[in-house]
Amino acid sequence: MTIEGKTVLITGANRGIGHALVEEALRRGARRVYAGTRRPLTHPDERVTPLILDVTNDAQTLAAVDAVQSLDVLVNNAGVGLFDDLSDRAALEAHLAVNLFGTYGVTQAFLPLLTQSRGAIVNVLSIAAFASLPNIPAYSVSKAAAFSLSQSLRALLAAPGVSVHAVLTGPVDTEMSRDFDVPKASPSSVARAIFDGVDAGEEDIFPDPMSASIADSWHGGATKALEREFATLVAPVAVTP
Repeated sequence: MTIEGKTVLITGANRGIGHALVEEALRRGARRVYAGTRRPLTHPDERVTPLILDVTNDAQTLAAVDAVQSLDVLVNNAGVGLFDDLSDRAALEAHLAVNLFGTYGVTQAFLPLLTQSRGAIVNVLSIAAFASLPNIPAYSVSKAAAFSLSQSLRALLAAPGVSVHAVLTGPVDTEMSRDFDVPKASPSSVARAIFDGVDAGEEDIFPDPMSASIADSWHGGATKALEREFATLVAPVAVTP
């Protein structure tokens, strides 16, 4: 899968990593970039088609499907991350609504188009899916759930030819991480690494220095091996002669 000549949809496209992904897709020669945002967006490049798309809004998701005629790459980037201490169930539910069920809902809605194109799903997650950040636990829980969703979809969609890529980011210089006093990667460098990983067919993409430091141990570790073993349990799809 390469981005050149392809049709790409990116959720959460108005800022941070999402905005950088739009620009990187254009730089790589995408034929059409659908930019999903909760508020109206304008872009000078005629290849960009803005879509009003709150991933928690089923009606907006269905309207977006109607507006998109074909799709090669879906990037589930929209996310929320707020400080909490797990004392308020509403905070956990708010994170799950966007980071898990939003990703699930948009993916299911666009799956027919992606199956037709034998396309790719790219879920932008976090290394917090591996080890919870205790000052943003609801975010960590939701990203862990979304990572499990990505692994499940990867196994289930292999037969119809849809690839599923999980992006495990470390700290990135975005509004979401502005209160973290740690070295951060730029959104543009992360966007480049994400599409490099998709081009290379990497299932799990580690797009910044902090996440890249654990990539080798993940790829060669027992947990990844177990994922591959479990994937073999998916019933084969019957092929009609």
